[in-house]
Amino acid sequence: MSISEATDTNNVTIADIAVAAERIRPYAHRTPVFSSHGINELVGAKVCFKAENMQKVGAFKFRGACNAVFSLSDEEVARGVITHSSGNHAAALALAARLRGCEAVIVMPDNAPTVKKDAVASYGARIEFCDSNEEAREAAVRALQAQTPRELVHPFNDVRIVAGQGTAARELLEDYPDLQAVFAPVGGGGLLSGTAIAAKAHGAAVYGAEPAAADDAARSLRAGKIIPVDHPRTIADGLRTSLGPVTFAIIRRDVNDIVTVSERAIIRAMRLLWERLKLVVEPSGAVPLAVLLEHGVPSGVERVGVILSGGNVDLGRLPWTNIPP
Repeated sequence: MSISEATDTNNVTIADIAVAAERIRPYAHRTPVFSSHGINELVGAKVCFKAENMQKVGAFKFRGACNAVFSLSDEEVARGVITHSSGNHAAALALAARLRGCEAVIVMPDNAPTVKKDAVASYGARIEFCDSNEEAREAAVRALQAQTPRELVHPFNDVRIVAGQGTAARELLEDYPDLQAVFAPVGGGGLLSGTAIAAKAHGAAVYGAEPAAADDAARSLRAGKIIPVDHPRTIADGLRTSLGPVTFAIIRRDVNDIVTVSERAIIRAMRLLWERLKLVVEPSGAVPLAVLLEHGVPSGVERVGVILSGGNVDLGRLPWTNIPP
């Protein structure tokens, strides 16, 4: 798929999400949904947590990567795939490529969490390291593609990725069709845009959740244009990327709002998910609950869905160790 094709949002529909759901069904988990009476009382609404931390590779990213890789032609598979990612998409593409019998090359920032580097290597992908900024990642991918024209599977700015990520919200709303709103974290926007398409088709409102220390998506939505992230310093490492043309167009059209939260609220949400639900959720995945804890639910909303996007946490460096609950 070319860059121009990858940025064509006209092809991203609820029908594409349905096709993606069938395509990935043999490979991806249909993840469970949890709730907690204690959390419901704290938030002031019934909250249904879609546990994508229990997805293969420990994150929702496997859905999009699986959809992308299994939609490739045999000729494209023979060339192999390439991407850049700080971790979860990297692991997801590595596993999807292995399942399809396809070579994967992953460009990773050199400061990516060790747990995520190890996961990518364990799935047999070749890792190429680069500096920890978007320009360096993209430059590294271009240089590698100049040597071998592998199929680019962008972490979020790709219609195949958006359709695959939307299957999580589709499942959630199949199980709980009375949800009035769905919250999802936003970094590059693949999950939020896919969630928005699925939720809007079911008549539910959609909200993005973002760290205040990396609030480029919220600022972009208000400005009506993409405002690139500028040296974000947030514990939510999976949300440090900027939106792409595909995801931004969908978010502008279908997302009600993007709400930002403090680092302290993110850590509190992580701890609460462990204490009340016994779920290990990474900082990025805890951001939607942090929004509900810090800001409450939208007016008139009594039933909320939350996508817990991943659970790849370095257990040796739990962030709440030195912060009281």
